[in-house]
Amino acid sequence: MEATERELLVELLAQSRERLVLTVEGLSADQRNFRPAEDRWSIADCIEHITVVEGHVLRSIQQTLQLPPEPERQNEARGKEKVILEKVPARERRQKGPAEAQPQGRWPDFDELVREFEAARERSVRFSAVTQADLRNHFFPHPFLGLLDCYQWLLFLSAHCERHVRQMEEVKADSGYPAASRPSRQAPDPFLSQETDCSSRQSH
Repeated sequence: MEATERELLVELLAQSRERLVLTVEGLSADQRNFRPAEDRWSIADCIEHITVVEGHVLRSIQQTLQLPPEPERQNEARGKEKVILEKVPARERRQKGPAEAQPQGRWPDFDELVREFEAARERSVRFSAVTQADLRNHFFPHPFLGLLDCYQWLLFLSAHCERHVRQMEEVKADSGYPAASRPSRQAPDPFLSQETDCSSRQSH
């Protein structure tokens, strides 16, 4: 890929990672696990799905790059960057992903789940930043977008993350979403109260 393509890719991967981390920061267990309906995902479900897809796509890219290049297939994938960056994050049309990418509670501990996402994203960023592979001449199909080259698949990782961050925001906007727990008020220290009373009496 060209230097400008690499720069854009790494920037988008970093931005979508930051969006996710900020979206889930400080959430209670009830908030993380709340599902608006039986057939809807929780915030934790979304992170699990993103993480599973991220790992699968990067492995598929690395496996595909071991095969001979197929420059004759470029026309099938040409120009799909715009579709990936604009259509994939949009929530106008919902698609059910493959069964193996569905949330299954693989990482019940939320901190561990976030660490798994961070590790998967770090692998994607590191690969994108240093690879010299011929990404544009290696391809494999997306179930809805059709044939994508390996550079487009890396762009997809960012757009896919953004899509599900928006889904998390929809969960937060649901009328049944649990309210944030308020910090308990600390009882006053009786010793300090006595000091205050004494000071008050002495001043009169």
